Amino acid sequence: MSHPLIQSIWLLPIYTLVGAALSVIWFPGITRRSGPRPAGYINALMSLLAFIHASIALFYAWDNPAVDFTVPWLQVANLDLSIPFHIDPIALTACTAITGLNFLAQIFAIGYLELDWGWARFFSLLAFFEAGMNFLVLNDSIFFGYIALELLTLGTYLLLGLWFNQSLVVTGARDAFLTKRVGDLFLLMGVVALLPIAGTWNYTELALWAETAQVDPKVMTLLGLALLAGPMGKCAQFPLHLWLDEAMEGPVPGTILRNSLVVQVGAWVLVKLEPVLALSPTVLNVAIFIGALTAVGGSLIAIAQIDIKRTLSYPTSVLMGCVFIAVGTGNTQAALLLSISHALGMALMVMSSSAIVWNSVTQDVTQLGGLFKRRPISGLSYAVGALGVVAMPPFGGFWAMLQLLEGLRITHPFLAVLIVAVNAMLAFGFTRVFCQVFLGSTNKMTERSPEVHYWMVLPMMVVMGLVLHLPLILSTVDVLPVLNGDNALILTWSTAIGIALSAVIYLRDSIAKPVKLPSQALQDLFAYDFYTPQLYRNTIIGFVALSSRLLNGFDRIGIDGVGNFFGIATLFSGQSLKYSTSGQSQFYMLTILLGLTGIGLWLCYPLLNAGVN
Repeated sequence: MSHPLIQSIWLLPIYTLVGAALSVIWFPGITRRSGPRPAGYINALMSLLAFIHASIALFYAWDNPAVDFTVPWLQVANLDLSIPFHIDPIALTACTAITGLNFLAQIFAIGYLELDWGWARFFSLLAFFEAGMNFLVLNDSIFFGYIALELLTLGTYLLLGLWFNQSLVVTGARDAFLTKRVGDLFLLMGVVALLPIAGTWNYTELALWAETAQVDPKVMTLLGLALLAGPMGKCAQFPLHLWLDEAMEGPVPGTILRNSLVVQVGAWVLVKLEPVLALSPTVLNVAIFIGALTAVGGSLIAIAQIDIKRTLSYPTSVLMGCVFIAVGTGNTQAALLLSISHALGMALMVMSSSAIVWNSVTQDVTQLGGLFKRRPISGLSYAVGALGVVAMPPFGGFWAMLQLLEGLRITHPFLAVLIVAVNAMLAFGFTRVFCQVFLGSTNKMTERSPEVHYWMVLPMMVVMGLVLHLPLILSTVDVLPVLNGDNALILTWSTAIGIALSAVIYLRDSIAKPVKLPSQALQDLFAYDFYTPQLYRNTIIGFVALSSRLLNGFDRIGIDGVGNFFGIATLFSGQSLKYSTSGQSQFYMLTILLGLTGIGLWLCYPLLNAGVN
């Protein structure tokens, strides 16, 4: 018999949903006496309760078999949609990370949104996100996983549109929603088609079915591509990556969850569906191609960005691209290690950059500088977070990249070279931002930029401790890969080269700033995101706009024209009849008689002609 806290782990989403519901009490339109701040406190308290529950359950579940149980939801005739739960240490670890990081993000937001009146909406949406992610991780069904993904898409739209009086915020929320809907639509088709083929939606049963499945390769390819489209959108992979960049217009504390955890839900679904996707080599090759394209393209684009928030959106897509490569090559262990190291490191970097945005006049990294001596905690947090993401020993990112490289060096040598190059470009990009923001001389924009207060410093310090201790935690649970000296040396040198080259370029005064590439066309290609927005406008958006204009013209000229013709004809005939209406019955009878006479003559005309002949 499993521990009661494990059996009741399905309550994790309920905790935060209760906090979100209670936030309604402190909406500004309802109460003005207490202000909105209690909404933040109650949601943080519920997240802390969920974190404690998940942590204790993880302690009792470790080194024990997985626990499976169902919760009844909908039973009609032969349709049974009970919610299956599969509780294992991996799922509980993910829940602990979700609840813990969300609690720290809410503490950070209490300080960041100190003077904002949208607390109730903001914190309730953070709670909504946490509930959706916990439900996605705990349930063992792709059907209910799809429902959770849809709820997260809705939550993304609402959270990004929090400050709806700003045009860029509205545009970013709309584009993020529509872009993710593209992947969700294909995923829905795949989920619906999967049931009659496999006979189940449960991840565990799908893995068993895939071991002996005999399916048509073409059908499996189409099904796998549809299932792959959903994680593509959630993980911001090319060409569905623009939403993550535009989402930076939303509240910065929400970016902590979005860049560290929300993108991971797509990776979770991808890992769970790996046995099904592996039935089609074409699908795996497509996943590898998409991941490689995103990893290389995102690394190059990130180096060309000058907005401090945008410099962190593209590296998120890059790391998720590495996850796609890991899953495409069957290395799910590396995918999970990449996910946890990226989540912690990116959360720390987003907190640091958010602290810079909070009390600085500009977000342009070229106008900042010399902040480390004024803001040592923010600077140290950014440096530790970056080292936790790239392959720098002994941080977690190093072990994740090493696990990935171990599987690629023999079977996919080209991908191994690509991973090493991407790691060097990530190190270059993070060092570039660190040098421009925290090192060098102080600029006018940074002369008065003190360190943030304790509400924001405390979460940064906690996450920094987690990043520093992640290798020890992974070693304790015995999930670190075996150290290969050659691969470790290659990764370390790639990181060192990226850091050293960036430091030389951006710390030497003899090199003109901003740094420009020899080719302006190439620099514009990177700076403008490979012209992906223009490509969208000239293809998909242009096609939809042209089709809309054509349909609008057909509707106005064709459909409306026919209706207008009969309306005008009726109006004209009615207007004509009023001149022939005298009110005298004799005149009406004479008119009817003349009409009947005319009809009779017309009908008898052939007979009269025959008689004349």
